Amino acid sequence: MSGAACRRRWDGQYPDMLARSDSVPHPILALRGAEVLLDPAGGLFWPAEGLLAVADLHLEKGSALARRGRMLPPYDTADTLTQLEAMVTRWRPRTLIALGDSFHDGGGAARLTHEAHGRLRALQAGRSFIWIAGNHDPAPSPLLEGDWAVEARIGPLVFRHEPSGDADPGEVAGHLHPAARIAVRGRTIRRRCFATDGQRMVLPAIGAYAGGLNVRHPALASLFRGAYEAHMLGRERTYRVTVRACIMD
Repeated sequence: MSGAACRRRWDGQYPDMLARSDSVPHPILALRGAEVLLDPAGGLFWPAEGLLAVADLHLEKGSALARRGRMLPPYDTADTLTQLEAMVTRWRPRTLIALGDSFHDGGGAARLTHEAHGRLRALQAGRSFIWIAGNHDPAPSPLLEGDWAVEARIGPLVFRHEPSGDADPGEVAGHLHPAARIAVRGRTIRRRCFATDGQRMVLPAIGAYAGGLNVRHPALASLFRGAYEAHMLGRERTYRVTVRACIMD
């Protein structure tokens, strides 16, 4: 099942669980002095800078797994690009930053179909596009347009792939694919989420085939120096829950 199909099914099946949250559509959050918006498709938009950040697209993961004998429906890149196109249409960013692991491996760009490559070029047209190095794609591909960097510092925020508990406040990262699980009336729901304490933020993975790490896992919890929150993705909004209300897998 594609990521979009899963989102539709979960939103329709568990509205009572999600309605218990007090988030509103596109809530404005303070992040180290910057006012940012959380898109329900998983991107962070910074209106003052006209900047959209997304993490862990993992384009061509399906084709990478197929080369290892694991056959999955080869539609993950198309579904992921659809999510990205929706966010770009919504916010019309001047700058788009992809926070690493944009491709599942170093050969992913070469495996893009002609159509997918065209969709990606259309997303880049008329705006700055920054590829951040990830652990799956640490080097720039000559097949891709845009700038490449290990990290990008803009105002009070620094955008990088892998978060660090020793980093200065203002870090915006991906890599860990946070996901939150809650229980209501004997049923549970697990969704990708943003994780933040107002000083730093870890973005959810956008990739259709990307997995998720429980937001209470020590690898995530150790990044924050106090209480932090999960903002779970929904079809039209995000849903804020305290991490104390989340349960382990």
